[in-house]
Amino acid sequence: MRISKYLTLAASAAALALTVGIAQADNHIKSIKIGTEGAYPPFNNLTSDGKLEGFDIDIANALCEQMKVECEFVTNDWDGMIPSLIAGKFDAIIASMSITEERMEKVDFSDKYYNTPPAIAVPKDSDITDASDAGLKGKVLGAQSSTTHSNYAEEKLPSVELRLYPTPDEYKLDIASGRVDAVIDDVVVLSDWLKTDDGACCKILDTLTPDPVINGPGAGIAIRKGEDELREMFSEAIIAIRENGKYKEINDKYFEFDVYGE
Repeated sequence: MRISKYLTLAASAAALALTVGIAQADNHIKSIKIGTEGAYPPFNNLTSDGKLEGFDIDIANALCEQMKVECEFVTNDWDGMIPSLIAGKFDAIIASMSITEERMEKVDFSDKYYNTPPAIAVPKDSDITDASDAGLKGKVLGAQSSTTHSNYAEEKLPSVELRLYPTPDEYKLDIASGRVDAVIDDVVVLSDWLKTDDGACCKILDTLTPDPVINGPGAGIAIRKGEDELREMFSEAIIAIRENGKYKEINDKYFEFDVYGE
């Protein structure tokens, strides 16, 4: 009888602990730190007074509102973004980071929240007329380091001299001053830059066909390995803001087409 009584009490306690545990698990994420670059307009950018703005930032805020969590942004250099996530500097990356197999060896991703192709820009007076490897042979091509665009250039354009930069700002300065012959980046990023006074030097040479392995299915939200609850929360919130019209509202603020892609 004693053993039975203790077993019953133990079972009851375990059941209660399990119930409490589930309740806490269902509602334990109250705040999220989001890492972003702040140097990739129109997706994420720091204004002169230090304010973050852009499509990534507005989408992040909409997702946090949908998930009913408080969000705090942390800016981080692009090259150190994944190491900083793994080290716990922040909980998620929302910085136009493409979902690739290479990155998925280190982190997990939500479903995509947009997908736009790469492109190549050249000076308006350039003699380059072909964006193929043959057409760019021997030319100096600028790209941001540790990006799918630099990876694309390495794989698909082996005949170019590839010059890597920590942020897009540096390659923009170099193409404007004639130190590189062309640059590669997201077509939206390049098109947005060409509308500014600083981008008046240049034009889009061609939009490129994304490589499914190099470029991946689109930009997603990076999460530390094993944090499945947070990953699923983001994926579900992306679906929700697509369905309730919030995504379109933000999209139309920045673009004349649906950047979500196919």
